[in-house]
This record gives sequence, C-alpha cells and structure tokens, in this order.
Amino acid sequence: MFPKALLVRTTLNAAAYITPALAGRAVFHLFVRPVGRARLKPVEEPLMATARVDRIQVYGKQAVTYAWGDGERPVLLVHGWSSRGSRLAAFAEALLARGYSPVAFDAPGHGDAPGRATNIVEYREIIRRLHARHGDFDAVVAHSFGVVAALFALRDGVRTDRFVGIAGVGSFGLLTAGFQAVSGFGGRALGAMRRHVERRLAPDEPGVWQHLDGAWRPDELGAPVLLFHDETDEMVPLAHARYLAKAHGDRARLVVTQGLGHGRILTSPQVVTEAVEFATAPAARDIARTVSR
Repeated sequence: MFPKALLVRTTLNAAAYITPALAGRAVFHLFVRPVGRARLKPVEEPLMATARVDRIQVYGKQAVTYAWGDGERPVLLVHGWSSRGSRLAAFAEALLARGYSPVAFDAPGHGDAPGRATNIVEYREIIRRLHARHGDFDAVVAHSFGVVAALFALRDGVRTDRFVGIAGVGSFGLLTAGFQAVSGFGGRALGAMRRHVERRLAPDEPGVWQHLDGAWRPDELGAPVLLFHDETDEMVPLAHARYLAKAHGDRARLVVTQGLGHGRILTSPQVVTEAVEFATAPAARDIARTVSR
C-alpha cells in the first residue's frame, strides 16, 4: 500500500472513534470516487461519432447521454464503475442492425461527463430521466455496478420487457465488503459511512440498504432475466451472479463463461449475440399488439 493511502486509512479509522460523522463522510467520498477515468477506445470511436449527444443535470452534477436509431424500441445500456457508455458499443451496434434504438450514458465522473464522483442514487436518477425521455425500454443491458444500479431503478418505476446483466454486482452489501477488504477500513469506519448514506444520500428511503440489494423484491422487476458471468472474473466474484439467479428464480438464466474476465466479456461475439437475441425476442406486449390487429 502506498504511504499516502496508509496514512488516510489510519487517520480515518482513528477518526471513526472521535468524530464518526466526519469520518463517515470522508470514507463515503472515497467510496464513490471512480478509480481513474476510462478513455474512448479506437474500436468504439465510429459508433460514438454517430450518436446524438445530450447532457442532463442530476443533483447538481452533469451526465452525458447518447442515443442512436429512430427512437423506436429503445434499449438502455448501463455502464459499470470506472467505465463509460462506449464500453457497450458492441451491443449498441448489434441492436442498431436489428432496428432497435440504443440509449447509453456516462455517469458523473465517468467517460466524458465532468465531475469526480457519482453514486447509485445518481445512477437511478439518470435512468429515470432516460425512461421519461424514451419511454418503456424493450430491454436493459447492464454491466458490473450498472447491474445493481439498474435493478434499483427498475424497482422504482422504470419499466423494461427484458433484463440482461453482465458480470454484475448483485449485492451492495457484498460491494461494500469488497471495498472494506481492499481499503483496510475497519468496521467502525464502514459503519460511519453507512450512517452517512442513510442520513445524507437517502434520508427519505427507510431501509435503503435493502433497496440497494439486487435480490430485493425480485417480483417487482416482472421481466425475464439473462445473466452472464465469467468464472475467472477478477473484479466481481461469480457468487454475485448466482445470488441474482437464485433470487429471480424461474425467470432467470445464468450463462457462465470461461477466460473472458470482467472486461473482455463485453466484446465476446458469443455473449453479444446471445444477449441481443434475448433482448430482441418478442415480448408479451408485442405479441398482444400482433394478435389485436
């Protein structure tokens, strides 16, 4: 561990005993700050150059949004932590080829969006705004942290016919436990951070930690679920996907891949093809429209 990081950890662990509110706020600010800023890859440039780009304000911060197609049959793409919307370019291209209208975004502090940090409540608000703008989604395709964030929004008024989760975080509790293991913060410091979240981030949401769990009230999603996860994922253990698959029961199917890790899974032709086939399969509402004609 770098000397500066060790000093920060030691200081905040001690501060949690003396000024827990201040320590909780400081740990939270570290928790919500992306590790670096993902850059646009050359292979992503052609697609991103054709996007309709816009910006939306969320809680005083700015997110960048991207849209393609004619607006019919929108599909939302949700990037992960320390990532960007362009990382799901392979899915956007395949969806466009089938006549769908992909929608993506860069959360604050990610990609081309200004700022230094974001959080799951801001992700939810971005998704809400895009839902209000584009209407119900034919599908939502999410990666990593974007999975638990999208599920948070989908249990809060956002609607979709199908959900695809790739290398997804299934439990916010497991996420904070991983942060604790990497950062070295003690239980008191993490407890102070949790109380900060309850008081400042979500003061009007009693039981917020339950709501942040991808397996909470799975029936409220009401859509088929397809999950992909690599057994060698170095960032998010396969246990997260198994946890989600179990929670969503018969509506969910889990595909376990090998050798793709956490990032390469987004460009796997097999994963992209199977995910897009699932996302574009006729939904119940489409079948109803056809029968009524």
